[in-house]
Parts: sequence; C-alpha cells; structure tokens
Amino acid sequence: MKKLCKIKEGKKLCGVCMGIAKYFNIDVTLVRLALVAFTILGGSGILAYIVAAIVMPEETL
Repeated sequence: MKKLCKIKEGKKLCGVCMGIAKYFNIDVTLVRLALVAFTILGGSGILAYIVAAIVMPEETL
C-alpha cells in the first residue's frame, strides 16, 4: 500500500516534493517545477508546501 510521506534522502528543504514524486511515480523535477509555477501564478505554492510540510509524516524505514 502506498503512503504519502516526506522523504529524508535527496531532499532539498523538507522532502515534500520528493515524497509527492515518489507517491505518483513521476520525476521530482516536474513536481518542483509545478510548485514554482503555482507560486509565480498565484502564490498558493508556498502555502501548499508549508501545509504539506506540517501535515505529511516522515518516511519510516
């Protein structure tokens, strides 16, 4: 069963983008570009990242 969680290895800030990319099985660069696009186009990207960093659990091995 897939679980959405923050990834510790390879993270830039909190590991949110890496966790989302792993969950949806896509390249992390696409997730980061989408975050930048949402931030530039309306500012919602920063708020979404902060909320996800607080709500998403840490990866357990």
